[in-house]
Amino acid sequence: MKPFEEDMASFVAPPRLGRGWRVFIDELVVATRIGLHGHEYGAPQPVVIDASLLYRAEPSEEGAYAMIDYERYCERVSAFLADKPHTRMLETLAVEVAELSFREWPALEALTLALHKPKIRDGTRRIGVELDWTRADYDALRARVSLQAVVAAR
Repeated sequence: MKPFEEDMASFVAPPRLGRGWRVFIDELVVATRIGLHGHEYGAPQPVVIDASLLYRAEPSEEGAYAMIDYERYCERVSAFLADKPHTRMLETLAVEVAELSFREWPALEALTLALHKPKIRDGTRRIGVELDWTRADYDALRARVSLQAVVAAR
């Protein structure tokens, strides 16, 4: 064995630790304008959101950039959904909430959002969508949108 290989043979990777701190929000109910069908355009309807928000680093009280204030998060998401124009698909709504989350909470590294409409169909309790995103997914979307704007401007 070469000296380098001997050093590597004795290397033991440290045990994998947990993924870190997470804020979870279960069943945030917000009225918003959502749906594909004609009868869904008449008035806002409830959407239920479950959110799991993974920190980039250990949470800190040293400023808003180092923490995810769950009360402010709920208020901000609720206000955003209450004031926005009609959205046809839950998938679109999930991406918009994810964008808002990454844009306004620098401490956020990854999220899982589950959105559903309660009792939307007979025989079901709920029907919905789930989105898992990292900050890299958000950054990639921003880059695509910027590139599309540059191309459109030509």
